[in-house]
Amino acid sequence: MSEALKIDIITPFPQMLNGFLQESMMKRAAAAGLVEFNAINLRDFATDKHNTTDDRPFGGGPGMVMKPEPMFAAVESVKTPDSRVILMTPQGQPFKQAVARRLADEYNHLVFICGHYEGVDERVREALLDEEISIGDYVLTNGVLPAAVVIDAVARLRPGVLGGGEIATEDESFSSGLLEHPQYTRPPEFRGMKVPDILFSGDHGKIARWRHKQAMMRTGERRSDLLENDRKNSENNP
Repeated sequence: MSEALKIDIITPFPQMLNGFLQESMMKRAAAAGLVEFNAINLRDFATDKHNTTDDRPFGGGPGMVMKPEPMFAAVESVKTPDSRVILMTPQGQPFKQAVARRLADEYNHLVFICGHYEGVDERVREALLDEEISIGDYVLTNGVLPAAVVIDAVARLRPGVLGGGEIATEDESFSSGLLEHPQYTRPPEFRGMKVPDILFSGDHGKIARWRHKQAMMRTGERRSDLLENDRKNSENNP
């Protein structure tokens, strides 16, 4: 059995993680010992009686900036030489399935720093981080929700989490570089809408080709940029 994935999430609002970690796949993964979650309250590492984790920015400007002292103390309380420390921030690299796969395959300990307010003191970036990740070009109140998105995408790629081996993830959208083909289940006809006959044929070769064609069509209609990226990758790696 492979080593469990340990995930530490550092945030001044750990209660936001309760529902996410205590339901569905995350709950089952933790119960099975496949993933270990630890929500760390940043306020526990503050040094004043008010448990302050933020302050006004030097040089003026709106908002508040997360202080370095509690952040350093929180990260250093869990970090080991094998840890991967990740800051969730709009300034980070775009999160993609390939990033999820890399994190799932290469690391057994991930430490997520959830930014808040106007961001974190720059010294956190300079001394603590291994990488920065963004889930999109928009701004949220804090980094807890983005961290949950990344954690979900990574955890489900670990062996045994889905309960169906690697098969369950190989055919999903973005795993192959394409959007997923249309899916159907019972009943075979619903309100006049019928399941395509080919899916009842029993010819797995024909079904596979149909699904690939449908995936190509859907990707071209909805995310033509993915097809262009696939074409460029093919040209660069003949």
